[in-house]
Amino acid sequence: MSRPNSFNKKEVEKRKEQKRKEKSKRKEERKTNPGSKSFDDMIAYVDANGMITDTKPDLTIKKPEIELDQILISAPKHEEEESVGMQGRVEYFNEEKGYGFIKDLGSTNKYFFHISKAPKNIKVGDVVLFELERGHKGNNAINIAYKQ
Repeated sequence: MSRPNSFNKKEVEKRKEQKRKEKSKRKEERKTNPGSKSFDDMIAYVDANGMITDTKPDLTIKKPEIELDQILISAPKHEEEESVGMQGRVEYFNEEKGYGFIKDLGSTNKYFFHISKAPKNIKVGDVVLFELERGHKGNNAINIAYKQ
């Protein structure tokens, strides 16, 4: 018991057939009237200023030579900075192990120091002058001297 084709089915078939015909018509138009652009028209060039153009650049013009010394870089060259002396108080010192910590008077930072970088008779509470050096775990105090 097959059902006869309904009106909707016929309409859908008509629309599909119409789309197929339109598509084949467009395809034929493309074949008969090829695009106005050839391969040479599609190529773009980049000029000396970095702009995209359709004309080939003139290779006879030479670029001006720029010496490396004339190029300015925004970051200044790294120059060796003189380490600024800092003041601090010895907060902790262990004579047996030979290390201690100095608390900076200008801030709350504490810096590690080793006995080899400090005066022989240093003790807790001494006010000292020192410089900083980058160590394994942070800044270390070096060149430790008593404040006069």
